[in-house]
Order: sequence, then C-alpha cells, then structure tokens
Amino acid sequence: MQFGIFTVGDVTPDPTTGTTPTEAERIQAMLSYALKAEEVGLDVFATGEHHNPPFVPSSPTTMLGWVAARTERLILSTATTLITTNDPVKIAEDFAMLQHVAGGRVDLTLGRGNTGPVYPWFGKDIRDGIELAVENYALLRRLWREPVVDWSGKHRTPLQGFTSTPAPLDGVPPFVWHGSIRSPQIAEQAAYYGDGFFHNNIFWNREHVEQMVRLYRQRFAHYGHGAPEQAIVGLGGQVYMAETQAQAIKEFRPYFDVAPVYGHGPSLEDFMEMTPLTVGTPEQVIERTLGFREYAGDYQRQLFLIDHAGLPQQAVLEQIEILGTEVVPVLRREFDRLRAPGVPDAPTHASLLAAARPEEAAARPAERDDVDTAAAIAPEEV
Repeated sequence: MQFGIFTVGDVTPDPTTGTTPTEAERIQAMLSYALKAEEVGLDVFATGEHHNPPFVPSSPTTMLGWVAARTERLILSTATTLITTNDPVKIAEDFAMLQHVAGGRVDLTLGRGNTGPVYPWFGKDIRDGIELAVENYALLRRLWREPVVDWSGKHRTPLQGFTSTPAPLDGVPPFVWHGSIRSPQIAEQAAYYGDGFFHNNIFWNREHVEQMVRLYRQRFAHYGHGAPEQAIVGLGGQVYMAETQAQAIKEFRPYFDVAPVYGHGPSLEDFMEMTPLTVGTPEQVIERTLGFREYAGDYQRQLFLIDHAGLPQQAVLEQIEILGTEVVPVLRREFDRLRAPGVPDAPTHASLLAAARPEEAAARPAERDDVDTAAAIAPEEV
C-alpha cells in the first residue's frame, strides 16, 4: 500500500501571527515538503492544480520536475489535473516528458476541480464539465497509446495525423486515477477503463464515501477488469498530530476556523465527527485511518492533507516527520496484515511495464514497490 501527502497550495495568513507568506515562500515550502516526504520514507507526493487566488500551484509538472531531480524513490503525482480545462494534447506531452525526467516515477489524478470560474478563463463552459471529462480523457488515452492520431470531437479542434511527443516512457502511459468527491459519472469512467478511483474524502461522511467506492468497484467488475476487490482505490485524509489530543486541538483550531475551503462553517469537533479529519495523537490517527478499510474495503493509496490554512512551514515538516516515523510504519504493517488474498498493490511504472512486456521488464533494475499482480489490473482498452 502506498502512503503520501498532498498539497493544495493555498496562500493563507497564519491566524496566530497575522503573517502571510509570499507566493515564492509558499512554493518553496511545498518543495521542502516533497523532499521531507522522501526523507522519512513516504511513497507519494502530490500537488493540486489551481488557477485562482489564494492558490499557487498552477503548473504541477514544473514543480514535480524539480522534485524529480532531487529525489530517487518518491512517486510524483497530482491531487487534481484539470481534465476539463486543460488541452488533452498538452496533458499528454507534459506528463510523458515528466515520466522521462523522473524515470517513470509518475502518475496523475484527473478531475474537474472545485473552482467554477476556471472554465471561462480557459474558454470552456462549466455546464459541459462531465462531457469535457469524458471526451478529453478518451483523446488523452489515444495520444498515449497510438503513434498517429486522427480525431474529431465536440469540444476542441480536430487532429489529423498528429503524433504526441515524447511518447510515454517505455511505451507505458502513466497510471491514471480519476478523482471525484461527488460525481458518480467519474466513478463510472474510472471503472470503464479499469483505471484507479481516488475519493478525496476530506469533506464527506463515511456513508457517502462508501457509496461512491462501492459503485466504482461494482462497475469495475461489470466491465470485466476483475473482481470488485481488485479495483484500485485511493483515499484522501486530513490530520494534525501532537502528544495529546487536547494539545493538537488547541494548536490546530485557529487554522481550521479560517481554512479557505471549509472555514467559518461547522465547529472543529463537528467536522471531526462528520469527516475523516483526525486531530489528535499519532495513535488516534492510526486507529482512524485503519477504520477507513471498514467502509472502503482494501485499498491501495492513502494521501494526507497536512499543509493548508496557514500552517507554518516548520509545523508541517514536523507533521511529515511524525507521519513517516510513527504513523505510516504501523499503518503499513496493519494494512498488510488485514489485506485479503488477491488484492493488488497500486500500479507503478515497473509493474505496468512488466504486465505489458515481461522480458524487457525483467532486464531492468528492480523498482521500489514493484508488484507481481499488475497484470490483473493493468489498464486496457474496452
């Protein structure tokens, strides 16, 4: 199972000091979190994509390319790549290039984002959101799998004899997670292609998450990709930790109250009750996270949001340290012990290559977290 962190990149005043980082300071802090994640043994660093204040990560591949040059093992991903407002041609080229730069340590999460005004800024209509997600991804898959593409659709100009460059590393496209908070159509899309489904459940109760994940698993099996238990599921989470829960709540409450997405809403205690937000000790985070399995089943990726709402850089680095040294080692052991037989690991470049071309993969150096079960869940055309 893979564990990591994701950032939304908000530039928010620290409510305890009144100090607001500059955009440059916020970006540098995010980069430091990625390096810290590798240092403490986490598997994944993911960044969001936003094009509006108070957020700064408008170019995820630029950031991830920098991280790739300074890390060796970390999987580089996105919390959201906007499949609706980005040109699929540009996504195909940018992430294939990043694959080459990172030696294959790349996947991505496609989504529609949570900011309506983005659509007209990029010449799109928010009312076409689902259509754009479906059409653009169908084109993206072809660009990664066919050397020459002729294509026409509703939402962009046609392509004639087009070749996307560079081609994916080793001819193996990056693994795709489809991210959604509330749209069953996206769960259906992920299931149709046999891709991963990432439910960023930081805002929702367990009943809603269970319903969305169950739908994806059922449809994954319906389309012939394997048993429901073999579907590839990722979950979000949100934590803040201290030696005691009282201390953690005292420290985190000022930041929660002004958080740019959900601040000025429910109380911290109510939000902790209604959503997976866990503010407490490392032991409480372990217990709560293990409980996700009760309603999501065995899953493959767990990412934590820990750096938003104005939290100072040093505090975030300390949270990553606790995750890597006290929390994740226990979660790895317990999730592995509980996992049912036949449940696959999350795909990696090496495992997808092994499924596509076993002889070539055997001649390559072993990649961390390589798995033998990838053939059962490798993306396939339907």
